[in-house]
Amino acid sequence: MAREANSKRRAERRGHIAEYWAALYLLLKGYRILALRYRTRVGEIDIIARKKDVIAFIEVKARASETGAVDAVGYASQNRIRAAADLWLSRRKDAGTLSLRFDIVAVLPRRLPKHFVDAF
Repeated sequence: MAREANSKRRAERRGHIAEYWAALYLLLKGYRILALRYRTRVGEIDIIARKKDVIAFIEVKARASETGAVDAVGYASQNRIRAAADLWLSRRKDAGTLSLRFDIVAVLPRRLPKHFVDAF
């Protein structure tokens, strides 16, 4: 049991570090970070970022390869992210004027993160 808990904590910590790297990378690309780890009752969005009138709901995956990261965001995950995005948007007065996008940022070992725009 203790080994499982330690493993889960390490994985969670690795995920949080990957999210911070991804957020920094997006800042350097000109995005403004609106939320990190936005949690709702239906799901969590790793990063919500804005660039001009585009809101990007971003899933961050730390994997050994780009394809591994993209493949890790399955249909069920996409639906949870969309549902959480709908809740976030319902609380915005300017939601009707914004363009929406769902992206993936792959955090890869010893390389810059890879941003997949409009991934799903």
